[in-house]
Amino acid sequence: MNALPLIDVAVIVVYLIAMVYVGYFFSRKNKSEDQFTKASGHIPGWAIGLSIYATFLSSNTFLGVPGKAFGGNWNAFAFSLSMPLAAWVAAKYFVPFYRNTGEVSAYTNLEKRFGPWARTYAVVCFILTQIARMGSIFFGLSLTIQALTGYDMKMIMLITGVCIILYTVMGGIEAVIWTEVVQGILKTVGAILIVYLVVSHVDGGFGKIMDIGIKDNKFSLGDLAPDFTASTFWVVLLYGFFINLNNFGMDQNYVQRYHTAKSPKQAAKSIWLCVWIYIPASFLFFVIGSCLYAYYQLNPELLEPVRMQAAVERLGSSAPAAELNALAASLKPEDFGDKVMPHFMVTMIPAGVLGLIISAILSAGMSTISSGMNASATVFAEDVYKRYVKNNLSNKQGLRLLHIGTVVFGLLGMIAGVMMIGIKSVLDIWWQLSGIFAGGMLGLFLLGIISKRSGNSAALIATIAGILVILWMTFSYLIPEQYAFLRNPLHANMIIVVGTLVIFLVGVLFTRDRRKPAVADGN
Repeated sequence: MNALPLIDVAVIVVYLIAMVYVGYFFSRKNKSEDQFTKASGHIPGWAIGLSIYATFLSSNTFLGVPGKAFGGNWNAFAFSLSMPLAAWVAAKYFVPFYRNTGEVSAYTNLEKRFGPWARTYAVVCFILTQIARMGSIFFGLSLTIQALTGYDMKMIMLITGVCIILYTVMGGIEAVIWTEVVQGILKTVGAILIVYLVVSHVDGGFGKIMDIGIKDNKFSLGDLAPDFTASTFWVVLLYGFFINLNNFGMDQNYVQRYHTAKSPKQAAKSIWLCVWIYIPASFLFFVIGSCLYAYYQLNPELLEPVRMQAAVERLGSSAPAAELNALAASLKPEDFGDKVMPHFMVTMIPAGVLGLIISAILSAGMSTISSGMNASATVFAEDVYKRYVKNNLSNKQGLRLLHIGTVVFGLLGMIAGVMMIGIKSVLDIWWQLSGIFAGGMLGLFLLGIISKRSGNSAALIATIAGILVILWMTFSYLIPEQYAFLRNPLHANMIIVVGTLVIFLVGVLFTRDRRKPAVADGN
């Protein structure tokens, strides 16, 4: 077990106490459902923008992006490049729509548009997405802290989870937003520090790093050929656009923030602020991955502990030493990318600074998890409990329901995190899960917004068709080899793209087919 210097432990403890105190501070005025879910609509746009940025910049980014850049190239940066177009659509159409409805839940309008089934389907998709997202972030946090301290990953999830639940329950959305403002700044400073520390350990500095990166094609954005069967530039760009459109337009985490703004204009500005901060910030994390790659290319012997750790995770600590050594030697950079940055931190970063960077990584995960807890509790209260159990709740009963929901979803996120222990790439598993759950939800929403004449029947048929396509694309790899021609030939990131388009296009097609007889009869 690695023992952190006392100064680093002190920095981390102060950070955790400060986050919990923020929740306590806002608990004094957090006395109503409106305050818990909307902060009574008085948060400035710049603070909302920073909080959305902090939610985007999760521990998946902090660990997964450098890991992807270390093990491969900058292909995943195409995801960030897709954000401006998604932001334009959201600011122009989604923000005014939600502000005009006044509904705190993003999914209430789906019932008005298509019926109860549409709302229920979207809520189920959202909740499953959030649990998967929180689980992947809990996993990323525990992986890092375990590498730095040797503590059990489950225990790390429990401690961080309790702290997040405390300040989220006490302070509501206002505590979530203001802690995320601090966390967004802290994690950006942490990333800059890591770049400086890596470069300072490379003889030749950035020039040497560039030479190694260019030589090994580490700065490529991916194949530009129109190939949708592999992770090409276009696949990641399309995936990014649809996921970001889902985030800005359908994800309760973001929609709920639009209601906390003082005006629709402030809400729209918050989206653009997030985008213009996130793109250079994500660029910074790709730089970290490339810097780490160059550093360990120059010092390959320092990677032996990382290789062995990855081998032990695959074969188990009881495996024969010869097998472990053989597997460790055969592993490629993409097989242990997520473990490289934690290893560098524990071996190369000086005391005091290490505590600050660990706090930055904690903030990267805590901001997204707290937002997910609050949003999930809000959706459960508005779209499930009040819809199907009891609507006329007193203010006290409503607050109690939100508090209980926050705790329950926090626990479910921890359980999901435990189940993810042992996966190869946290970023890959999150991208795949989010694409599966979000595809149908976004397609249904776009059908309701764009196709004004589409009714309940067309939407239901389209959604069933979309679900079937999504299930086929996800699980067709299980089809026996003799029927391999029936398997999905497209890359997994195309699931949300194809699923969304199928629902929208089938819905429009059935709407037009239903109108044809009416026109004929009129003639």
